Amino acid sequence: MQSALSVKNLTKKFGEFTAVNNVSFDVEDGKFFSILGPSGCGKTTLLRMIAGFFTQTDGRIEFRGVDMTDYPPNKRPVNLVFQSLALFPMMNVYENIAFGLRRRGEKSAVIDRKVKDLLERVGLPDSGSKQVNQLSGGQKQRIAIARCLVMEPTVLLLDEPLGALDAKLREHMKVELKKLQLQVGTTFVYITHDQSEAMVMSDQVAVMNAGHFEQVGSPQDLYHNPSSSFVAQFVGNNNKLHVALRKDERGAWLARYANGAEFSVLAPGEPTEGDAWDLFVRPEAMVINPAESATGYNILNVDVKAILFDGGNSRLLVCPAGSSDELVVALPQTKQYDHIKAKDSIRIGWDPSKSVCYKRADWKIYDEE
Repeated sequence: MQSALSVKNLTKKFGEFTAVNNVSFDVEDGKFFSILGPSGCGKTTLLRMIAGFFTQTDGRIEFRGVDMTDYPPNKRPVNLVFQSLALFPMMNVYENIAFGLRRRGEKSAVIDRKVKDLLERVGLPDSGSKQVNQLSGGQKQRIAIARCLVMEPTVLLLDEPLGALDAKLREHMKVELKKLQLQVGTTFVYITHDQSEAMVMSDQVAVMNAGHFEQVGSPQDLYHNPSSSFVAQFVGNNNKLHVALRKDERGAWLARYANGAEFSVLAPGEPTEGDAWDLFVRPEAMVINPAESATGYNILNVDVKAILFDGGNSRLLVCPAGSSDELVVALPQTKQYDHIKAKDSIRIGWDPSKSVCYKRADWKIYDEE
């Protein structure tokens, strides 16, 4: 299948600063592709190069095999949805969507058919006559997307479009955006610093750090098989323990924690013995007071610092005995755990296959984008 978008060895420098460093990726037609990373990692610069607002220092951008190097923004088969949405307040919903078609010189009958079709597809069929200030935040979001989709772009670029919405509406719009993308079939390229947005909506996610891609894969692959310390920390919730690795008499690897506890670990790549390692364990992988029959589990004695109640997302905040580190443990909402209170001492355990080790890396987030 031909890629809707192909980025090859793309680099952007601002003087001596490299904002995007040799990035390559392909997005298949009709897929939802997200670029996830912290503020300043270069994702907005990358999006602006794809849109044509920045000229790349090196590399190529292709839409369906056509090199876009000499094409200005208005000649590229792409539209961009900003966080601010930029709807025209002096126009009603219908005219906002029709604006680009009128500029392009489309006939009135064609404009009317396309606008009404888009309003139907975004779930607002009776809103054409409404003024922008009569719309809710979620409705404005859909109209901004409809205004772009009516131009039939090869790729729709979305620059943190949910950032200005309140938390509850943002949760709702994550699902709505995914449903909309599946319905219209347009290729979406979405940038965000919110890993939940990227994981919920995307077919593929690229995790970006300091101008380059750390890992590209499905949300499930990134979550279960992170390729680096950065991805393990940035995708989903994770507990991190500083450990030193050593081999036992059988040649198996053990991770020694600061309080003296030792854990079985799977061989982390090509390990070497030493103290510059991080062990990652997700909160939901930890079992509270595992049964004695749970042989092979790593066991850690902890003190409960606080109960963080949030319904089905409730957690325990705990400190390993003899340490000031804080760990988060998923707290299933069943009665067998109702007796646990702050200041209790409990045991937690996890299957060694549910944890991962990486050489310690203190990653840097740039302040520029």
